[in-house]
Amino acid sequence: MNSTAFDASISSGSNSRHVELYKIMRRIRTFEERVGELFARAQSAGSMLHLSIGEESAAAGFCAAMEPMDKFTTHHRGHGIFLARGADPKKMMAEIGGKEAGYCRGKGGSMHIADMGLGHLGANAIVGGGIPAIVGAGLAARHKQDGSIAVAFFGDGATGQGVLYEAMNMAALWKLPVVFCCINNQYGMGTRIDQATANPALHERAAAFGLKAETVDGLDVEVVAQAAQEFCDAARAGNPGFLAIDCYRFYGHARKDKSPYRDPVEEAEGRKKDPVLFSRNQIIKLGLFDETELDALDDEIAEEMDATIDFTIAQAEPPLMSLFRDVYAPSEPEPEAVRTRINRILAND
Repeated sequence: MNSTAFDASISSGSNSRHVELYKIMRRIRTFEERVGELFARAQSAGSMLHLSIGEESAAAGFCAAMEPMDKFTTHHRGHGIFLARGADPKKMMAEIGGKEAGYCRGKGGSMHIADMGLGHLGANAIVGGGIPAIVGAGLAARHKQDGSIAVAFFGDGATGQGVLYEAMNMAALWKLPVVFCCINNQYGMGTRIDQATANPALHERAAAFGLKAETVDGLDVEVVAQAAQEFCDAARAGNPGFLAIDCYRFYGHARKDKSPYRDPVEEAEGRKKDPVLFSRNQIIKLGLFDETELDALDDEIAEEMDATIDFTIAQAEPPLMSLFRDVYAPSEPEPEAVRTRINRILAND
């Protein structure tokens, strides 16, 4: 099964859209669970993995409104967004595992995945770090007049970064085909949004720059998709925007963070805002699928994502000399390893 955000049924406006969006969210949820499992097996590269469980509607809903030629950047919690844009989960998991078969040959890891072929200009571990690239991509799109847009995905923590405001001002001033998508999961690391800002209505900041601005509830993926479509259409017409999507981060900041800073009651209430479960119940209510059919779909997706772990573990790690690849121009010879150079010099003696 390889359901992507580019399925024709998603943009058709028919009831099949409910099922397709659910598929994407379920794939994201299950993939993230397997990422956590890879970490528990000590098979992931590095010690920092940031899961997007609880935020699936933002990825699935917004990406459903994007076209194949559109460009985007993500933050360090961007696995779900990339998957919603049609990424191969096996190559994603291999990258997270630091393997040669990964999207960036194992060098990017969880927080620096990129694929120009899918319009992914790169994830970024620096909070707000990918936002300026979207202004450049939007300027290029306007110059080429190719009908594409550029989307910056980031978390609420990035609203404390000055580069966001510089980027919003430039996008508004030059009327670039750009959308700033803030996935507000209520926490910047261990600080709740209402303890970090006096006005948590984040879209009002964007409105001050003249951007089309709105906040939507991320519980219902259909609401997100509809709003995203409006913002993407407006951006293509030269009206940049800022869409905030309210979600709740189910787990800690990173995989090993047990979030002791959150009250258990709050956490339990927050997890009731489960977009995957809400979508599942909507599908049953509309009579599109029954529980047995959805269980079978979930099992199929689980099998697909189980295979990503087996694939990753079976792959080879990058060879040592691959350290120099993608650093120098393709026409430049790769540097000679120090050990090789020393052995060559000693052999000449």
